[in-house]
Amino acid sequence: MNKIQIVGLGAGDMDQLPLGIYKRLKQNKSVFLRTKEHPVVDELVREEDFQFTSYDHIYEAKDTFDEVYESICDDLIAKANEGSLIYAVPGHPLVAERTVQILLERASELQVEIEVIGGQSFLDPLFQAVKIDPIEGFQLLDGTNLKRDDIHMSQHLIIGQVYDTFIASEVKLTLMEKYPFDHDVVIVTAAGTSKEITKKVPLYELDREVTLNNLTSVYVPPVQKDELSYKEFSKLRNIIAELRGPNGCPWDKKQTHQSLKKYLIEESYELIEAIDEEDIDHMIEELGDVLLQVMLHAQIGEDEGYFSIDEVIEGISAKMVRRHPHVFGDVTAETADDVLKNWQAIKVEEKGEQKVSILDGVGTHLPNLIRAYELQKKAAKVGFDWENVLQAWEKVKEELIEFEEELAKETHTDDLQKELGDILFALVNIARFLQIQPEEALFQTNQKFLRRFAFIEAKVHASGKTFDEFTLEELDQFWNEAKKEEQ
Repeated sequence: MNKIQIVGLGAGDMDQLPLGIYKRLKQNKSVFLRTKEHPVVDELVREEDFQFTSYDHIYEAKDTFDEVYESICDDLIAKANEGSLIYAVPGHPLVAERTVQILLERASELQVEIEVIGGQSFLDPLFQAVKIDPIEGFQLLDGTNLKRDDIHMSQHLIIGQVYDTFIASEVKLTLMEKYPFDHDVVIVTAAGTSKEITKKVPLYELDREVTLNNLTSVYVPPVQKDELSYKEFSKLRNIIAELRGPNGCPWDKKQTHQSLKKYLIEESYELIEAIDEEDIDHMIEELGDVLLQVMLHAQIGEDEGYFSIDEVIEGISAKMVRRHPHVFGDVTAETADDVLKNWQAIKVEEKGEQKVSILDGVGTHLPNLIRAYELQKKAAKVGFDWENVLQAWEKVKEELIEFEEELAKETHTDDLQKELGDILFALVNIARFLQIQPEEALFQTNQKFLRRFAFIEAKVHASGKTFDEFTLEELDQFWNEAKKEEQ
């Protein structure tokens, strides 16, 4: 069976190249390089009769690094089917080398043997260049595919493959989503060689450095101030755990799932208010307050040994993937209605169709305006509904007449409350036809009443009189003035 021997060219110059690899490179006539842009290659060409084939041309021909790497591997495998070869990469083959990983992943299906021989990685000389101890915790991430959520600000961060200014710019923008713009970073090129260059720059100047090449890495020190790590989810989790810990807050420590219910409702409505006001800063604050409630409930679950925030996140992540097969699978959904139908079908399948009634899925603890809306919506799905909004409006008028008849009786019974409930239920039906959420509509009216009554209070206070000294007609005049000011 033919073989691909993968060797590492080391972090920089010839002094770092093991003798065994040097001999293989010198003696073998079938050597392929991911890139010839490496000091060892320059020295071999200058001092030895070194023959090789480079894949540098593929970088120019492809649009993405993934396409480059796949193309290189395809060609290597095709060449290896004709005869054994050596594939040489910078550094160590198993450190920051995507092509090597692709070859290893495909090894089982190939008629080619893959052998990784070794080489010195850039990590040891880089640790020495920036003088850090990796035992403190570090991350090695790919500059060509850097994602904000992969970054842990509490650890030493090394970003490899920062080949050029374009990649450096992308890295800078990603880092600035989490780090301060003037956070010091260190650009390290050719670590451990005679041409080693280290340069400390503020983050915002990262892409202004002109000496970047394929031996360049970026070192980002961990943040030192607690407030700089407040964007980290792990930081929030630790704060909540400490609040409920032995030396934590007495109030937080005594809370239970039951005691926190009212706060979750309050915070949710305050978030709705911020959304209605289109106040972004207020929304950020209120979303944080809602998240606080989630974190407190999760911490209580963890303290009691039942569940943790990890299981909460795992559950909702799995549910979103399952119920969006049109995004994460091969199901087609052209419209929002298609999505809802898929969602309901998957939900029924998950729960095993054990409901006695189609209305069983409507939560009993919902505010009753919302619950009425959801009950009507469920019933409408099986055809129990008016044909149009005019028919629904006739039902409202019918309920008003019945309420008026009950109101006219000399003795009021529980039937009066029932008739009032029927009016509200019928009005919710109107809201549903018009796609108006009645709870939100009533919330907006409450807010409007608060504003206008505050105007009346201000007028009364300015007059030096009390409310008792004004007639209803005079107060109503203030109300009308408030209405005009809103227009």
